[in-house]
Amino acid sequence: MMNTKVYKAVHDLAEQLMKAANKEDRVAFDKLYQQLQAICIENENTDKDHPVQWETLADFTEELEDAMALYVKALEKATAINSKDFLSSIAFAIANLQIEFGQKTEAIKSLQDAKTNANKIEDKAFKIEIDQLLESLLSEQVH
Repeated sequence: MMNTKVYKAVHDLAEQLMKAANKEDRVAFDKLYQQLQAICIENENTDKDHPVQWETLADFTEELEDAMALYVKALEKATAINSKDFLSSIAFAIANLQIEFGQKTEAIKSLQDAKTNANKIEDKAFKIEIDQLLESLLSEQVH
């Protein structure tokens, strides 16, 4: 179960990071990013550790290789607690990075994992998004 205090802190930081990014306020963004990173590091391997903090940190990590490493860590945390919501959203994020890296075969595998885990979740729009991206990659392979 997610610690609500940690969740709220992560959620608030994510909102502030979005605002700073939209305003292109680099100083504020970097400061907020460091706060989020500190929460992740502080909670790692404690009972407050949770994939949401790692996935959020990855979402705001600009260096793609670093973001990928954080998503992989988030995926490990999600696997440990068998959270279908996080397993599907993180696999989807990884697939999008793999597409940017030109790793289509790996992206298809990640999307298939996302689709399998999304079977158990409520978010129908997200399931459609996974299906559409997977179909577009599979159709590219055929041509």
